[in-house]
Amino acid sequence: MRAAVFNQVGQPLEIRELPDPTPGPGQVVLRVERCGICGTDLHYTDGSGATYEAGFVPGHESGAEVVAVGAGVDFLKVGDHVVPHPVSGCGACAECLSGSPFWCSQLTFNMGGFGQYKTSGARACIKLPEGLSLADAAIVEPLTCGLHGVALAGVRPGATVLVIGAGPIGLAAIYWARRLGAGRIVAAARSTRHAEKAMTMGADAFLAMDDDFAVRLQEQLGGAPELVFECAGAQGLVARSVELVRPRGTVVVLGMCFHAETFVPATAALKEVTVRFAVGTLLEEFRTVADTLAAGHLEPLAMVTDTVSLDQLPTAFESLRQPGHQCKVLVDPWR
Repeated sequence: MRAAVFNQVGQPLEIRELPDPTPGPGQVVLRVERCGICGTDLHYTDGSGATYEAGFVPGHESGAEVVAVGAGVDFLKVGDHVVPHPVSGCGACAECLSGSPFWCSQLTFNMGGFGQYKTSGARACIKLPEGLSLADAAIVEPLTCGLHGVALAGVRPGATVLVIGAGPIGLAAIYWARRLGAGRIVAAARSTRHAEKAMTMGADAFLAMDDDFAVRLQEQLGGAPELVFECAGAQGLVARSVELVRPRGTVVVLGMCFHAETFVPATAALKEVTVRFAVGTLLEEFRTVADTLAAGHLEPLAMVTDTVSLDQLPTAFESLRQPGHQCKVLVDPWR
């Protein structure tokens, strides 16, 4: 099979021929139809923090078909269409039994989506409902990240919301805040290049984060926001979110930042701000997202701006390190 392989920081991904995988006990082999490029893939290959090992095949946002099953797998069969959760758990601990494999002490990662085939723990695979294509299923994982953050925030009907960042995770947060009953939603970013997409997802207004941003934000919302979702992952934005949220409001951090972050605790304490960090998506949330897309609520497809082949992937991957017009880029490993 062909796959894109990470060798070391500072080098582009390399397209290689690799052996076709075989399933171990409790595993399945998946034929990858599409896989999204995630910001986490970019972070883990730029040397700013944790780094993939040499020879690693990234990619965890995939829609795929089961082509082989390992011993002990009796709930999936060849031909099933699935979206795999990024991690597999032991299946027996309290976290796994509650549908939270991310917190299993024995978790393994289900990467490899930048290849034509990959293995996955069978328990991590969510069957796709009728009506959801494998290509569209590649956005289930980022949409689930947004749903998880919005669920943690506890959006009440009519709540005023600020979403900082208009990349895929910010767009997902807007989409779910709207679907779960939020009131007025303002999207904000340093650039307005994704403003139209934010409005498609359900934002009422889009603001550039310039010098008078705080004033214009309160004009749009009639006061400070009750909920702030930090989805850009840039240094300084957690502190900025704490400053912007209303007293006794909630900040949910969905952006992945690998740099030190500081803020004045008294600023948060004197407002009794709740700050939460969101990463451990639930299996049930994957099902909710898949069912929502299958039911025809397809606004999130607007985030997909390009689909590239494996041969095009190394260049496309590196180009995403710089600001540009792309939002969510998918990989078709068979093109």
